[in-house]
Amino acid sequence: MNQDISALRRDYQFQDLLESEIPQDPFTLFDHWLEQAIESCPYDPTAMTLSTVDPQHAPHSRIVLLKQRQESGFVFFTNYDSDKGKEIATNNKACLNFFWPELSRQVRIEGTLHKVERTASETYFASRPKDSQIAATASPQSKTIDRETLHSQMASLTQTLAEQDVPCPKNWGGYELKANYLEFWQGRPSRLHDRLCFQLQADTNWHLFRRAP
Repeated sequence: MNQDISALRRDYQFQDLLESEIPQDPFTLFDHWLEQAIESCPYDPTAMTLSTVDPQHAPHSRIVLLKQRQESGFVFFTNYDSDKGKEIATNNKACLNFFWPELSRQVRIEGTLHKVERTASETYFASRPKDSQIAATASPQSKTIDRETLHSQMASLTQTLAEQDVPCPKNWGGYELKANYLEFWQGRPSRLHDRLCFQLQADTNWHLFRRAP
């Protein structure tokens, strides 16, 4: 690469994030920020980085889509036999990170992952486009495979299920991250960013504090 990427930078110009002006419930604040992101960010405002850890304590991250916002959790759907599913099975602690560059905002969320009820997974699966349902069934996610085999499996299932409803695979479904820590990052000029954090206390109350940028 010939370009000097160390010189790439921009100054953030957006509103202040002040303790006195935000809800004292972190989920209310998150929902407000998500609504603004959906209005302001043209591409995948519900995209989030999911980080998990394997049995050797090596971290792994990938982008998934937030599909449901429960009372105190964040739901996405995937193949339970994927790498992420296997990692969650051995260590269900995880981290989510949203980045909305148009708003100069990030939200980092830490907590524990649990499978959602089977009926919830089946209901969501039934709402997906049929091609997406077939792809989820045909793809052995995270397994080594050549492109021709994958496309052949997709074509075969498409023909087999052409006149049928696609059942939700038993190894496919949702996870809900139950949050115990949320950090709201607001970009500010001269790198003096605002970082307001909510930590869940033993008494189920949220402790609000500020971190240095």
